[in-house]
Amino acid sequence: MTNWKLEDNVNDWVKTEFSRIGQDKFTVESAMSKHLKSALQEGAKLKKIEFEEAGESSGKSWKPDFELEYNNLPPVIIENKLGLKKLIATSGDTIKKDAKSVQNYAVNGAIHYAQCALLSKKYTDAIAIGIAGDNSENVTIKVYYVYGSGDNTYKIIPNCTELDFLESESSLQEFYKSAVLTEAEKHQILITSRAKLQEYAKKLNKLMHNHSITAPQRVLYVSGMLLSMQDIGNKKVGLTPDDLKGIDLQGFRDGDIIVNHIENYLKNKKIPEDKLNLMMASFKEINKDSDRDKNILLDDIVSKLLKVNASVNKQIFTYIYENIFLSIDSMSGHLDIMGEMYSEFLKYALGDGKEIGIVLTPPYITKMMAQILEVDEESRVMDLATGSAGFLISSMELMIECAENKFGKGTKKANDTISKIKKKQLLGVELNAEMYTLASTNMILRGDGSSNIKKGSSFDEPPELYKKFNADRLLLNPPFSFRENGMPFISFGLKNMKKGGKAAIIIQDSAGSGKAVSTCKTILKSNQLIGSIKMPIDLFNPMAGVQTSIYIFEHTGKKHDYTKQVRFIDFRNDGYKRTKRGMLELDNPTQRYKDIVEIFKNGVTANVSSELWDLNKQVVMDVITSNGNDWNFDQHSKIDLIPTVADFKKTVSDYLAWEVTNVLKNQTLEDERLGK
Repeated sequence: MTNWKLEDNVNDWVKTEFSRIGQDKFTVESAMSKHLKSALQEGAKLKKIEFEEAGESSGKSWKPDFELEYNNLPPVIIENKLGLKKLIATSGDTIKKDAKSVQNYAVNGAIHYAQCALLSKKYTDAIAIGIAGDNSENVTIKVYYVYGSGDNTYKIIPNCTELDFLESESSLQEFYKSAVLTEAEKHQILITSRAKLQEYAKKLNKLMHNHSITAPQRVLYVSGMLLSMQDIGNKKVGLTPDDLKGIDLQGFRDGDIIVNHIENYLKNKKIPEDKLNLMMASFKEINKDSDRDKNILLDDIVSKLLKVNASVNKQIFTYIYENIFLSIDSMSGHLDIMGEMYSEFLKYALGDGKEIGIVLTPPYITKMMAQILEVDEESRVMDLATGSAGFLISSMELMIECAENKFGKGTKKANDTISKIKKKQLLGVELNAEMYTLASTNMILRGDGSSNIKKGSSFDEPPELYKKFNADRLLLNPPFSFRENGMPFISFGLKNMKKGGKAAIIIQDSAGSGKAVSTCKTILKSNQLIGSIKMPIDLFNPMAGVQTSIYIFEHTGKKHDYTKQVRFIDFRNDGYKRTKRGMLELDNPTQRYKDIVEIFKNGVTANVSSELWDLNKQVVMDVITSNGNDWNFDQHSKIDLIPTVADFKKTVSDYLAWEVTNVLKNQTLEDERLGK
C-alpha cells in the first residue's frame, strides 16, 4: 500500500466515504454557507489566534476542510491532516489550543473552528471531526461534541470511528440525541465552571484591590465591563482591549469609552429610561476617577496579557475580557455569573454578609429548587427578593430546555416560545440598587430576560403587577436580616400568585421552628405545606454559617389540611465538603442532586441507590400542627430508643477501654511517686 503524499489525498478519501454512505449535502471550505462563514470569522477575531505567526495566511485561518449543515441541528465541522501523527496534539488530558497545534493537527483544528462558531453566538453547539491518515487503510477518525468555547468544553464520542452517522439528517439527529450532555455531565460542568469562575474572581479582586477600587465598586466594574464587550446590534462591535488607548482627554479616556458603550448598548436594547438611568448611575463609577485612566506600570496579574503600560481601567478590562468574557458561554446554563462575582467581592466588602443579610444561593441549589417545582416552558416564575437573579436564571434555562425538547431546537415554535419566556414569563423585584443593576445585567447577558425585573420593595409594588403577571411558580431566598428571617416574603408571594401554584423558599430553619410563628400561621390559613428539606450545615460557607431548610408549598386558597402528611427529607449529606478554598467532592454529589428531585416526588419508593441513601431514615412522612413551629426534619425524624446487641457491645467495649485507661494512668502516677 503506497502512502499518501498530499493532504488532498485525505480530502479525496473523505469524499469517497461520503459517496459510499450516500451523503451529497456536504460542502468544502470554498462553498460553506454564509451563516457559518460569518460565524467562523467573528469567532476567530475573538479567539485572537494569529495563524500568520505559524506561517499560514489569514485568509485560511477560519476555513475547515468540510462542513455539513441541516436545519435545527448543530453544524458538523471536519478538518483533515496528512499522516496519523498529525491527528491530535495534547498536553495531559487537554487538547492543545495554541496557534501551531490548531494549524497542524486535525482534532485541534476541528475543535478550534467549532469553538469559533460558538463564540460568535450564532450557534450553541457543534460536532467536530478530526481525520488523519497515511493511506486508505490507515485512517483514524475522532469525533467530538463541542458545547462551549472555553477550556475543555467538549467531549469525545467514544467508539465513533466511521462517518456513517452522517449519511442522512435522521441519522445525524439520532447521533446528536446521544451526543448531547447528560444531566450528570451538565451538573459537573456547572460545578467545575463555578470553581473556575471563583478562581478568576479572587485574582480579579486582588487586581482591583491593588488599584484601590473599593469593594462595593468591584462587582459593578465586572458587570459594566461585560456589557461594554457586547455588540450594539449591527451598528458597532463590542469593545476589546485594543479600543482602550489611554488617551488623557475628556470624553476619550478609557473609562469614558467603556461607559459610553454601555449606555449606547442599553439604549439600543430599548431599556426603559427609568431603568436605564438607574443602571447608568451605578456604572458611572467606572469613569468617575480620571486617575484610573492614566497609563501606569502593569500589575503582575496582567503582565502576561499586556505588552506596555496601561491605565487601571484597561488592566481590569483586559483581565475580564480574557478570563471571563471569552469563556462566558462555557459558564452558562444555571451559573449566575454576576452572583458568583458578587459573592467573592462580598467577602471583602461586607465580611460574611450577615450585616445586610445578603447570602446568594449557589446555582446548583437554584436549579434543584426549580426542578422540584417542575418549572417548564409554560411556567410563570416570580422571585420577590431577586438578588443577582440566580433563581430566574435557573428557571429560564429549564424553561428553554423544555421548549427545545418539546418543539425541536432551533424551530420557529421553539424560538417564539423562548422569546415569550424571556419577555413575559419571568418576574423579579429587588430593592437594593446595586443588586438590581447586577440582576438586570445578568439577565441581559443571558439573552435579555431583564424586561420584568423591577426596582423597589416587593411589598410596595402595585397589586396590578402581580395580578397581571399571574405567577404559578415562586422561588425565594429572602434576606435573613428581615423580620422573622424573611418569611413575610413567601407569605406575600403566596398571596399574589395563581391558585394551584407552587412555591419554594430556602431559609434559616429557625424560621420553621419558632422564630416566625406569626407568619407561618398566616401561611397555613391559605396554603398547604407539602415538603421540607433539611440542607447541609455548610451550604453557605464561607459566606455565612447558617442552618437552612427548603420549604415547599402549594397555594390552595384553603387552610392547610392537618390530616395530610408532609414529606420531610434529610439532605444534610449532599456529597460536598465546603471550605474557604472551595468545594470538595466526597460522596457522589452529582448523583445525589439528581436523586433528591426523584426523592421529593416519590419518597421512600424513589428509585435511588441504597448505597447513597437510607430512605427509611432520611424520608419521614408526618403531619404538622397549626402552631407554625414544627416544619423541620429533626422535629419529625424517628429516634429508635430500644438498644440493640451492637449498642450493648459498644457500650461495654467503651467502658472497658475507659477502665483500662484509668488503671494505666493510676499505675503511671504510682510509679512516678515511688521514683521520687
